Amino acid sequence: MTLTSTKTPIDDLPEMPDPQVREYSAHSRGGVLALLLGLLGLAVGTLLIVLGALLDSAGAKSAVIVTGSLVVAAAFLVLCGLNTVAPGEARVVQLFGRYRGTIRTDGLRWVNPLTSRVKISTRVRNHETPVLKVNDAYGNPIELAAVVVWRVEDTSQALFEVDDFLEFVSTQTEAAVRHIAIEYPYDNHDEEGLSLRGNAEEITEKLAVELRARVDAAGVDIIESRFTHLAYAPEIASAMLQRQQAGAVVAARRQIVDGAVGMVEAALTRLTEQDIVELDAERKAAMVSNLLVVLCGDRSAQPVVNTGTLYQ
Repeated sequence: MTLTSTKTPIDDLPEMPDPQVREYSAHSRGGVLALLLGLLGLAVGTLLIVLGALLDSAGAKSAVIVTGSLVVAAAFLVLCGLNTVAPGEARVVQLFGRYRGTIRTDGLRWVNPLTSRVKISTRVRNHETPVLKVNDAYGNPIELAAVVVWRVEDTSQALFEVDDFLEFVSTQTEAAVRHIAIEYPYDNHDEEGLSLRGNAEEITEKLAVELRARVDAAGVDIIESRFTHLAYAPEIASAMLQRQQAGAVVAARRQIVDGAVGMVEAALTRLTEQDIVELDAERKAAMVSNLLVVLCGDRSAQPVVNTGTLYQ
């Protein structure tokens, strides 16, 4: 019975919910001026507190110390709004739990000090799945693994749409690899249709399409995906190797026979055209038999000297 896969992953993509938030730029300023003002405020406030402690008048002393304390508190609040953003990183800004934008500009930045900032890496990452054991479309146990190159494209979705985007990418990658494995056979054995071993480029493209559909809700961009390991499971590897070897031997023998028949045909045609010798049907049959034995045999031919004639 011939098994062919009629479904493709493109026709059976998972449906993810629409994202509730989209990334946009947070309102931020250069942090150098804020840093200078904060340091200046700390210095002025500390000086006021020290000077107030030296005053003799109780009223003036309290007023100066309170003023100095307020200046120190304000300067400290200003300094709390400073953020250092490295290249390949972003800061997701929240104000009392509400999303207020993302800082992607690298360097020292200043935002509302009452907000909270969460650091998310936007660098390119690799994720390699462990060797998975699954059954292919024919039910044969196979082993396969894949590596996925990805990065965070939308920081708000990565933080708010899924619980843990690292674990989410890992789980969805494994699910996509397993789904691809059960949709296609390891080898189609000269039958029509795609196979994991014979159509690696097409299967890899389908894997990338399915991965993008699965992780799009997390704001993740799949750059590339490749299979790094593909083999039959150990319990059937020996039998499948014998089958592949037998197929290779049959294909080689077929090619040898096709070449030998062509050579015999060319030899008979040349002998006839140049009128070198006249051959009747029986002599042609004997010549064809001898040439095929010599050309198709896997051992060197042993010459036999005929001292009689072909008919004796």
